[in-house]
Amino acid sequence: MRRNDGLGLIPQSPTLDLSALADPLYTSLIGRFLLENYTLWLLAIGVVVLSVAWLPLLLKKLPLSLPIIFVGFGMAIFAFTPLGIFSPHPTEAPVLIEKATEFIVIISLMGAGLKIGRPFTVANWRITIRLLAIVMPLTIAAIAFSGYWVLGLPVASALLLGACLAPTDPVLASDVQVERPNSDESDEARFALTSEAGLNDALAFPFVHLALVASVGSLGLASLGSWLWQDVVWRLSVGAAMGALGGWLLGQIIYRLPENTRLSRTGDGFIALGATLAIYAVTEFAHGYGFLAVFVAGVMLNRSARGDAFNSELHDFADETERLVMMVLLVLFGGMLTGGELLANVGWESVIVAGLVLLVIRPAIAWISLMDLPRPRLERFVIAFFGIRGLGSVYYLAFGLNHGDFVDQHALWEVVGLIILGSIVIHGLSVTPVMRHLNRDMGVPDQ
Repeated sequence: MRRNDGLGLIPQSPTLDLSALADPLYTSLIGRFLLENYTLWLLAIGVVVLSVAWLPLLLKKLPLSLPIIFVGFGMAIFAFTPLGIFSPHPTEAPVLIEKATEFIVIISLMGAGLKIGRPFTVANWRITIRLLAIVMPLTIAAIAFSGYWVLGLPVASALLLGACLAPTDPVLASDVQVERPNSDESDEARFALTSEAGLNDALAFPFVHLALVASVGSLGLASLGSWLWQDVVWRLSVGAAMGALGGWLLGQIIYRLPENTRLSRTGDGFIALGATLAIYAVTEFAHGYGFLAVFVAGVMLNRSARGDAFNSELHDFADETERLVMMVLLVLFGGMLTGGELLANVGWESVIVAGLVLLVIRPAIAWISLMDLPRPRLERFVIAFFGIRGLGSVYYLAFGLNHGDFVDQHALWEVVGLIILGSIVIHGLSVTPVMRHLNRDMGVPDQ
């Protein structure tokens, strides 16, 4: 028999399983675990969020960084609590990892753009131009060669490894970047590292797409020509144009409308989040690089502000959002190291490649490319050494594996995870003393 419930006929059956419609918080294993420890979770989340705000003050003069704390926290709780059963290997949750890291990268790129106030001229951006035009391609080639020669990866997988590890990370590099909007005039090292991280996340994308092409077929003239037009010329052009246009248009709405209707009057910093998501989505719809568009839009919004204090409100909201999401993802990354056993099968080959990437390839290529510039040696060392790898590399690897046909996925995750962990530890322990030394050389007082 069937009955009409006002929406349509529903078959009546004495064996109808209504449990499928039940609240998953009651029916799933993780849901029951969360409910049984609900109050404890509220306490833990509150303590961790407060730590995000407080720990930077405590760590300011210590050779320790916030990422080290939260990765260590994640490793501990997923190793010594029942949470370990909920921490998968990255190959078991690739789409979730891709989307989560995509979100934090675009938020970080908007924050980086909002800090850049230096006019774009070849003289002003010459170090950044060298880092992007010389250092990044050579770094991709060197890392790809090390993956092919040391790890024995196929060409496509080695190229993907180089493409996802060459960009410096805009998320974990806050300690070496411009701290406040328009404070980059005389700090060449911080400006170079901020602008490089803001742009190379987009400029590495063509190489990821080249790896995708190689993963599904041979690199012939036809496929290379299609890649050059679609993934290099078109996507980069659309990304830059949409970022410039979107940033200019939002700048008019926020700062240039009549005073009683302009958005800056609201004082709501979450406008930065809306601007980020809208520009990113529109650019992706147009088949451009949203990463590039978001960073360029942030720079354009800064220019439109012309000293308006609301630009700092936008930056602060983007920065706070980034830090909160970063905290969650670093805790989960720590969980993948222990509960997910990400590095359980790491061999000496991966250790060699990690050492080459962190201590040889990027530092040596960047140092050589900047040797002829009339800048202090310590400043050039900071720019060359602090090529921090982080959540941007996780995004690129997840994106590549989700959209291509690559072998040795576990090997790729292992070496990338090891390099990110090594970067968090090596750069995290050295950044405070090195940057304090640089500040003293520049005559900047300790804060």
